[in-house]
Amino acid sequence: MDALYVAEALSTGPGRNGHVRTSDGRIDTAMASPVELGGSGDGLNPELFFAAGYAACYHNALQRVAREQGVAIADTAVGAKVGLDRRPEGGFTLQVELEVVIPDLDPATAQRLADDAHQVCPYSNATRGNIPVTIRVVED
Repeated sequence: MDALYVAEALSTGPGRNGHVRTSDGRIDTAMASPVELGGSGDGLNPELFFAAGYAACYHNALQRVAREQGVAIADTAVGAKVGLDRRPEGGFTLQVELEVVIPDLDPATAQRLADDAHQVCPYSNATRGNIPVTIRVVED
């Protein structure tokens, strides 16, 4: 793999109810299906990791595009909701809603930055055309 950075993780045990550990040991945790899927909810699940990763990655992209466009932003926040649903033809699919908070910025500029960030975020690029992603700019 030729990449700027490579993260490695290993899942052992019965998948959603097993264990995950990254090669550097920074993540080393039990997994558990959420109660909504019939699990105990006593551990983490893949959707939590995906939501955290997407929120952080998109937030970085937002700050980057603002800096490149010369728009001063401060105290920004990005929330990510990741939903798991059944596909009519079988299996499962994800859906994402990103909530973007950019205080003290006019709504049109905030929306433009949010849309531009969606074009450069690696998570957005990976999911585009595969799962629905809704981006909402919300008031502080």
